[in-house]
Amino acid sequence: MVEITYHKEGNYYIPNLYLEENYKNDYHIGKYGHLRLHYLKEHKKAEYTIMLLDGTLRKHIVDTDIQAKEKLEILMKQMLERNPIDENLKDTDPLRWCGLMNNYKHYAEEIIYSQLINC
Repeated sequence: MVEITYHKEGNYYIPNLYLEENYKNDYHIGKYGHLRLHYLKEHKKAEYTIMLLDGTLRKHIVDTDIQAKEKLEILMKQMLERNPIDENLKDTDPLRWCGLMNNYKHYAEEIIYSQLINC
């Protein structure tokens, strides 16, 4: 069981709750880590509280962010292999090329959201 310590502020005892600072301190949590954190706070409050109390929240968020970025890279590569976009299109019609690439990215992010973020 986790031991919770308190400090006194005025007439109230406040629990000392902090994110674990030891896990990959130099890693900057990105978009997917923040989305997972928001999802936990809003929809999985019990899991969020347990991870916060036992010091595993940062590890979970960082690992989710790293996995999501790796999965995005893999999915984009797979989609471009199966449905290649002509690189000449980048020079001749850059807006269409950008639109196609954005479609692939949005599709890949939908997969990431359902498998890693909102689970």
